[in-house]
Amino acid sequence: MKPIQVGLLGIGTVGSGTFKVLQRNQEEIKRRAGRGIEIAMVADLDEARARAVVGEGVQVVGDARAVIANPDIDIVVELIGGYGIARQLVLEAIAAGKHVVTANKALLAVHGTEIFAAAHAKGVMVAFEAAVAGGIPIIKALREGLTANSIQWIAGIINGTTNFILSEMRDKGLDFGTVLKEAQRLGYAEADPTFDIEGVDAAHKVTLMSAIAFGIPVQFDKAHVEGITRLAAQDIKYAEQLGYRIKLLGITKRTAQGIELRVHPSLVPAKRLLANVEGAMNAVVVNGDAVGTTLYYGKGAGSEPTASAVIADLVDITRLHTADAAHRVPHLAFHPDAMSDLQVLPMAEVVTSYYLRLRVADQAGVLAKVTGLLATAGISIDAVLQREADEVGGEGSTQTDLIILTHDTREGTLDDVLAELQALPSVLAPIVRIRKEELS
Repeated sequence: MKPIQVGLLGIGTVGSGTFKVLQRNQEEIKRRAGRGIEIAMVADLDEARARAVVGEGVQVVGDARAVIANPDIDIVVELIGGYGIARQLVLEAIAAGKHVVTANKALLAVHGTEIFAAAHAKGVMVAFEAAVAGGIPIIKALREGLTANSIQWIAGIINGTTNFILSEMRDKGLDFGTVLKEAQRLGYAEADPTFDIEGVDAAHKVTLMSAIAFGIPVQFDKAHVEGITRLAAQDIKYAEQLGYRIKLLGITKRTAQGIELRVHPSLVPAKRLLANVEGAMNAVVVNGDAVGTTLYYGKGAGSEPTASAVIADLVDITRLHTADAAHRVPHLAFHPDAMSDLQVLPMAEVVTSYYLRLRVADQAGVLAKVTGLLATAGISIDAVLQREADEVGGEGSTQTDLIILTHDTREGTLDDVLAELQALPSVLAPIVRIRKEELS
């Protein structure tokens, strides 16, 4: 059979990795796919760089629309990124009857509902394994491997930059700003790291996993998004003393009230496998009613790990593109007419447990006042740790840190009592609140 013809939009880090892995493993990939897969055309604004990667046998153009307009191209791979031109190109490729492979989590998290509807109407596939957790086949696992299960919850370390920063802060006792500069120097963090450190990248990814797990539309605008920029070195140290590690988690959970969809720093028990994922690695834990808890671990970014996922999608489409569209795996695992209208809960309705750190005056009665206000609000305390004043502020200090771990409580209830605590004259600095996830 004639090889399936692929057009690549963008040949940067992931695009060049895709070309190289496809070349290197072409015979094995052909044996698996049932026919050859050939990158026949590449569009990149830097045509000279593109030609240096692909050599003479591939047509290189500067205009992505020339790839879409080519009737010989069967699959368009979008690796441009962002929300703007990428959205237009993907929709134009679908309208032209092309299947699409993309690594663009931002695009799908924000415009996925529109894109998947257009693909369904046209009878083409949009594959996006590379959009979440790089080389880890988590989309395949959720869409197919775990299809017998009612998924209960997912919790993932799905941003390598922030995990590297938190690992370094814990190992070296350094503050956030110092470690961020080192991460940028080493290439783990972008020159503008906002999407990573503010949790937006992780929120894009968990939004997609949530849609697949629970059969709901992609709803990035409903996600609670909180990054790591306000984490202090002493909180990482205190968490360690209490038997926890702080990780930036993407969490989505099924509850009786609705779906939780949130990204924020979390205390995770040090004995959990997820707590021991270090450096720039990714890991996703999925809990299903039949299978129990499963863990998926590996490289969440990089040229060839992400290319691994792109090529897996190319193989899937090659196997299925002649199949009746009604018999393909649906984009979001559930058939479009069977999607759920379960609401995404506002953060005030989420129930979890908490780590609180209060910088307080070192005087009698402060602890009793604090615990009394928590008790009045119906918030049960799991543990209290009070530091010696000279540990916190040096010899002769009149301030100390009070660390409280709570049992499960509704976030809105905690918000109200934190406002009361903050107003106490004996509370001397903004209260630190970090959510705690037992993941059991």
